[in-house]
Amino acid sequence: MPDWRIWFGLALTAGWLILGAVYIEQAIGWDNISAQPADVIGSFLEGAFAPLAFLWLVIGYFLQHKALTQNTEALQMQFQEIQRSAEQAVRRTETIAASERHARQETFMRIADQVKRQLGGISGLLYISSQGSAGNGKVSDEEMARYWSDLNRGDTEVFSRLMLTTHLALDDEDEPLALFYGTEIRARHSNNFIFTFERLRQRTRDADSDGMLEDAISGSAHGFLYRLAINYRQRAPAEFADVEVPGRDNRAMQPSRE
Repeated sequence: MPDWRIWFGLALTAGWLILGAVYIEQAIGWDNISAQPADVIGSFLEGAFAPLAFLWLVIGYFLQHKALTQNTEALQMQFQEIQRSAEQAVRRTETIAASERHARQETFMRIADQVKRQLGGISGLLYISSQGSAGNGKVSDEEMARYWSDLNRGDTEVFSRLMLTTHLALDDEDEPLALFYGTEIRARHSNNFIFTFERLRQRTRDADSDGMLEDAISGSAHGFLYRLAINYRQRAPAEFADVEVPGRDNRAMQPSRE
């Protein structure tokens, strides 16, 4: 639908032409106009149509201004739509990243549970080697069986807590070192525990950039036992501190009778 300014201009143009025709008819006469020289007629027409030219110039200006305004609004709407699309893309990206991070953390938690159980088994072998019938015999086989049942029921740190309690009860300066590195078998279990815990800690750093999981693992019984083992490995005989000599794998997974 044409703009109202166009209708207004057409109406003024028509009125102006009608007034001009009436003026010529009554004041000059059409015969007199036709008898005038060409330059006189040209000057007359120039003066007669100059207001119309100015009128349509003004109308064209406002129409152009309106078109520019509409184009600007359209561009702003497109910009807003692009901005909304970009924000939605950012939110989708954040959602995907959060989902991937959550999936990685869930996978890590499942792996961590298995590794904690493995650490519980290693600390159990270390405890048996020192406190069970293979060691000083302070803990009976029935008690050991009960502790292993606790481990199998999900208490993965039962032996690590027992090792910490046993360590605190020792008075002789040499006994704590012997608790971890007194024999080749204990050295193997201690080295294996250190190796496994360090792998778990590295995986924790990869899965949790905030460090909360690493703090939780380091503050657990496994974490405290790891720090004790690291400390005593530095003081252990060279043949036991060197991982390549006693090894760090528990191939038989059975307590030694040494």
